[in-house]
Amino acid sequence: MNPAIVLLHSSMSSKAQWAALVEQLTPDFRCIPLDLLGYGGAPHPSGAAQGEAYTHTLAHEADAIAEAIAAHLAPDEAFHLVGHSFGGVSALHLARRMPQRVRTLTLFEPVAFHLLPEDDAARVEIVTVVGDIMACATDRDATRIFIDYWNRPGSFDAAPASAQDKMIAQIAKVKLDFQALLGEPVTLADLAVLTMPALVLSGQHSPASTRSLAARLAAALPNARALQTRGGHMGPITHGDAINPTIAAFLRGELITEG
Repeated sequence: MNPAIVLLHSSMSSKAQWAALVEQLTPDFRCIPLDLLGYGGAPHPSGAAQGEAYTHTLAHEADAIAEAIAAHLAPDEAFHLVGHSFGGVSALHLARRMPQRVRTLTLFEPVAFHLLPEDDAARVEIVTVVGDIMACATDRDATRIFIDYWNRPGSFDAAPASAQDKMIAQIAKVKLDFQALLGEPVTLADLAVLTMPALVLSGQHSPASTRSLAARLAAALPNARALQTRGGHMGPITHGDAINPTIAAFLRGELITEG
């Protein structure tokens, strides 16, 4: 039986973002792209959906991922794990929960800013962005800040009205994503348990905050290599033609991860 790969997408996306990569990998792997809570076909977190006082955590995301994995894999079956942005943060949490099952870990700019000291410039930058989003009077304004930060100024306003409406409809879950990642009580030192081969990717045109974090993360993981790719933070979507072959080579063991 071919080895399995679980793929986790970014905020304001869905498992469909991995379609081209899945097509490349399918001859050799069983690909399992999953929708994270509140995106694609996955339900919104139940507590938040019911309007309760609710604190979202990465444990909630990992619970849902583990449940979905159980529907595809045999108990204790090992798998490769790929995550982008918030999906990368979720992948890190899941890998710490079940390190013996994760064959390799591939991360494209996981927004794991909780790993950094509170006074680190990268963490301060993203906390400021999150504060601006939370302070917005309208979902439209909050969505504009989010989209323009991860892409470039003017990206939201340049999008078609239908795309804007779709993004605005997802900003409530984005706020929960930020709550989860900034509330995670894990440090870089805690990642020493993740000894599986790892690849940490970042985009050459990404915000300095995520490029800095990617380098720190790769240095903290015992068996990781850091690489920069074309594009920016949304590279797996906008520059998949350049990034997917690198991910595929790593998963096939054709990309050296040490040194």
